Amino acid sequence: MDSSFSNLHVAILSSPGMGHLIPVVVLANRLAAHHNVRVTVLQVTTAVAPPESKLLNLHVHKELVQIIQLPPVDISHLVGPSTQVVTQLCLMVREALPVIRSAIDAMDRRPDALFVDHFGTDALPIAAELNIAKYVYVPSTAWFTALTVYCPVLDQEIEGEYVDQLEDLRIPGCKPIRPEDVVEPMLDRNDQQYDEYVRMGKQIPLSDGILFNSWEDLEPKTIQALRENQTLRSIVNIPVYPIGPLRRPIEPAGPTSELISWLDRQPNESVLFVSFGSGGMLSTEQMTELAWGLELSCQRFIWVVRPPTRGRMDDAYLSIHNTSDDTPTYLPEGFSTRTRDVGLLVPTWAPQVEILSHPAVGGFLSHCGWSSTLESITNGVPMIAWPLYAEQRMNATFLVEEVGVAVRPGVLPTKQVVGREEIERLARSLIEHKEGQRMREKAKQLKLSGMDSLGHGGSSYKSMCEILSKIG
Repeated sequence: MDSSFSNLHVAILSSPGMGHLIPVVVLANRLAAHHNVRVTVLQVTTAVAPPESKLLNLHVHKELVQIIQLPPVDISHLVGPSTQVVTQLCLMVREALPVIRSAIDAMDRRPDALFVDHFGTDALPIAAELNIAKYVYVPSTAWFTALTVYCPVLDQEIEGEYVDQLEDLRIPGCKPIRPEDVVEPMLDRNDQQYDEYVRMGKQIPLSDGILFNSWEDLEPKTIQALRENQTLRSIVNIPVYPIGPLRRPIEPAGPTSELISWLDRQPNESVLFVSFGSGGMLSTEQMTELAWGLELSCQRFIWVVRPPTRGRMDDAYLSIHNTSDDTPTYLPEGFSTRTRDVGLLVPTWAPQVEILSHPAVGGFLSHCGWSSTLESITNGVPMIAWPLYAEQRMNATFLVEEVGVAVRPGVLPTKQVVGREEIERLARSLIEHKEGQRMREKAKQLKLSGMDSLGHGGSSYKSMCEILSKIG
């Protein structure tokens, strides 16, 4: 542990939701465990959501990290049934600004810096008022960061919808973005979440620097552009700090220890792990095709299954299993029986990091959320990229075309059902074929590269020390 920063106190603001709180807590733990920094996490909460930090108690550095759940905010008067998620998140943070300021004022020692996640940029003026350092933490890629800060320029330069453009969107010094790969808020320029995203892009450069969860060897071209490209620097003339790969520690399996025992009995690199994250849900038709594809592939698998999006919670869903075997009603009848020797269905949740770190796992069919992506790469596991929302289409393209650790369906899963034959082909290519082995070797190289970057003297370690030195 680096004790030279033991006098520092950093506050980190997390926007609502487990998907945003987890990366913030991982960063807080990193600051505490490796740099001896005291960290206070301020979690914006809502009246409709359950307390979330309780789920993370085992993973919090108890001596130096404190999580404060702010009083719930009510935005019911500001939203309607069609209000998108990004809009809701930004409105929640905006409504919480008074309690954020009060929480900081109530601290026994004022923080030396305020970090906010990219949905919390409206809180940056609080740090300016208190005359403390202010940073934005983007728990994603440098490429996503570059798009976000450059979007206000694209907003002025491009007419019409981005998805209708005939040419790729160009970001100076960076890989161009295909129109179909733009992030969710850019799909409809008439929706309020687009305005919120542009606002975010304008506010991020007002900070003292940007942290993002990547590392030098993973995105050298984009990181160089953010640092040196004159056009891009004219937009975001602040330092950028790749501090990754930061990821969750291995979760204790607990009651799912039977799952790990099952993995222990499988050959090395033979199991395909299938999970779409906490928010990833498929249609009934797609669930059926995925089940048939896994069965036809004859590959071993663990599938974290969730009820499909189509239909409502009626008698068919209340009756969780078919009468003939343990197959959920929304999967082909008899699926569990026919795949009993090779597959395992896990309802709702599984200890993802522990599964991905198991030597039996040889591939990950994933929605390409960046946290899940890093958990896969840092365990040397290649992927089948199945993007659903947010920036996941960008992530999928990056993993396939730039990094070479993933394959993807020929159609976009959010636009068209992926057929069972293609799913069979993808599963076989990842687990059985030379293509999968090449990607596995590349993932293992990146695993070592990521470890080196976080190690004492590594590029990400130095980035963190540079930030803390400026704060101190």
